[in-house]
Amino acid sequence: MNLSNAQRAEVLIQALPYIKKYYNKIIVIKYGGNAMVNEELKRAVMGDVVLLSLIGIKVVLIHGGGPEISDMLTKVGKKSEFVSGLRVTDEETAEIVQMVLAGKINKGLVNLLENIGGKAIGLSGADGSLIEARMLDEKLGYVGEITNINPKPIHDLLEKGYIPVISTVGCDKEGHIYNINADTAAARIAGVLGAESMISMTDIRGILRDKDDPESLIPVVNVSEAPQLIREGIISGGMIPKIECCIEAIRRGVKRVFIIDGRVPHSILIEVLTDEGIGTMFV
Repeated sequence: MNLSNAQRAEVLIQALPYIKKYYNKIIVIKYGGNAMVNEELKRAVMGDVVLLSLIGIKVVLIHGGGPEISDMLTKVGKKSEFVSGLRVTDEETAEIVQMVLAGKINKGLVNLLENIGGKAIGLSGADGSLIEARMLDEKLGYVGEITNINPKPIHDLLEKGYIPVISTVGCDKEGHIYNINADTAAARIAGVLGAESMISMTDIRGILRDKDDPESLIPVVNVSEAPQLIREGIISGGMIPKIECCIEAIRRGVKRVFIIDGRVPHSILIEVLTDEGIGTMFV
């Protein structure tokens, strides 16, 4: 798209109120889904994160990595098994989860952010006891339930101008490593940080009144309306736990939570810096 210099200046002026609103505030971005596995989209997302950081918004990036974990398990001859959307995690799987999330994916994202011009440092939930956890259910193995979030390592990095990139593995006092659902971790971390907003990137446009009609997007949902939407089947299946995490974040004091389509290039900038937004906002 070729914009004239005057049009470019106009775009920046239009964004000014939003830059002012979010300046020096914390935004937590939960990053996953197709936006993670498509290299072009990944670069666009990281570009958005760097831009927000450079205009004085404190961005905390929390990532999952389900597809890459499944790929690695297949390579070592292990079958992925899920119960209610959670990966059954024995000790060997927990090691692979840590290797893929805290190693390959986390360091890859940090490297990309640095190459684009950002300042980033990768953390896992085991660093600085950031995410403390215990076993959620013996049947699931080392799937963790969060018992405590220690925000200090995140605040320390934000104060020094870094983008913290967090992989969601947790730990306990005995040194066990737990696989933590990234949506759950993002909601808890956003609450503890007192984030202005949390953005959850998914593979859908937001909440649709009719799942077959992309034009039936519900732009704003009050937390009190969510149970009714679940009863009506408008929110169903794998979206239910995601929505529950959005509600949890609001209840923990996050002002606004957005579900946006990570497949749309620059969806984060459209949501944060324009008046029309792009997904569903929870208030």
